[in-house]
Amino acid sequence: MENVADYKEIIEIVKDKGGDAFKYCYQCGLCDVVCPWNRVRPFSMRKIVRQAAFGMTEIENEEIWRCTTCGTCPQRCPRDVKQIDSGVALRRIATEYGVFPENVRPVRAASGNMSSVGNTLGEDREKRGAWAEGHSVQPFSEEMELLYFTGCYFSYDSRLKKVAVATANLLNKAGVAFGILGAQENCCGESIRKAGDEELFRRLARENIKAFIDNGVKRILVSSPHCYHTFKNEYPEFMVRFEVVHINQLLLQLLEEGRLKPAGEVSLTVTYHDPCYLGRHNGIYDEPREILRRIPGVELVEMPDSRENSLCCGGGGGRIWMDTPKGERFSDLRVDQAVGVGAGVLATSCPYCITNFEDSRLALDDSDALRIKDITEILQEVI
Repeated sequence: MENVADYKEIIEIVKDKGGDAFKYCYQCGLCDVVCPWNRVRPFSMRKIVRQAAFGMTEIENEEIWRCTTCGTCPQRCPRDVKQIDSGVALRRIATEYGVFPENVRPVRAASGNMSSVGNTLGEDREKRGAWAEGHSVQPFSEEMELLYFTGCYFSYDSRLKKVAVATANLLNKAGVAFGILGAQENCCGESIRKAGDEELFRRLARENIKAFIDNGVKRILVSSPHCYHTFKNEYPEFMVRFEVVHINQLLLQLLEEGRLKPAGEVSLTVTYHDPCYLGRHNGIYDEPREILRRIPGVELVEMPDSRENSLCCGGGGGRIWMDTPKGERFSDLRVDQAVGVGAGVLATSCPYCITNFEDSRLALDDSDALRIKDITEILQEVI
């Protein structure tokens, strides 16, 4: 690393960016044991932490970009090393010095898209609310009950727009007064922050916060666990607090209150995948399962690696924008687990998970044997 004089300077930079906890590591290796990467290829978070402690980390190395920030190793670490914070700190250094391995360059493209049009996909900002046309969705106004912050993938991706529509249909059926911000909405910034671009994250956050305040937003509904996490846990760094609700929390409440009532029945064997940022990072495990149990005809079966031990889909930490070779995709393992427990539907509640599982499903011998569904899509079928 030519721009940094010696290892002491690297250590000081990592400390300054939130990675000081690596000094607590005593190299037990438990992080490597539980890391999903070691199911598909060798990877050592222990080694990265050790190198960082002595300023020997090569930021040109692709390894520091492998962590999906799934949260598995921090919850098992006996020394509270905060591996995610340390890894993100290293990525911030690489970002500031413009050091990106070939496989990481798509992150820069996503960053450029967010800078120019406010979304990761590079789509027209003015069309961010186009998914809602014809579905009785209004622009948000201050007297409404909540803002539905749709998110980038649910706004633009052809597969995931179906989830946004299902969400709107359910909210309308329940009589919930909600609206969207459309072109005023930016990417929440969670993933680009984990990928190391702190400056862009802070810009996106400030713009979103201004839009929320200017429009009188107090309660925010989200479909993405990444939006949920950053609004709930990271935006308070800017001295603001909004009530943040994930769609699964609201749907269960509406079912309990009788505002949503299943009017039909489905015959489905469903298994539920816990997204990392909904489960491990925020402790939401029971609500999605309870929703599924309340759908007539659904048989809920559990996969190996469920709840706090859920297997990451591979999309967090900015990896949703990077190419992962076949044979190294966690999502392939997860789809195989779903098939293994006899599920006809793999249900989840995250745009990254759905995107990765849809890709992996196509690799099955019989791709039609398993469907990938967001919980809102399943519930919509019987409402």
